[in-house]
Amino acid sequence: MEVRRVEPPGGEYNERMEEARRLRRLQVLISMVMSVIGQDPNLTLEEAAEMAANARRAALSMFPDKELAYDIIYRPRLQRLMNERFRLH
Repeated sequence: MEVRRVEPPGGEYNERMEEARRLRRLQVLISMVMSVIGQDPNLTLEEAAEMAANARRAALSMFPDKELAYDIIYRPRLQRLMNERFRLH
């Protein structure tokens, strides 16, 4: 018995696959930024803040109109890491 994938009409399957690729790319980007912020002993607070701002810009270019989602999901993670790393409390 052969299993065939049925694609929704109108290219919805391709759109979902493209969105999944962009999401994975964003997750890798955020992971890399968090790794650098958490592990680079020479990184300054200003450089870390710039990296976080650049990650936000990249995320919003990949997902326009998803600013609220970014601020709910990724911003707190980056802020918490920066608070711990640079002892901002």
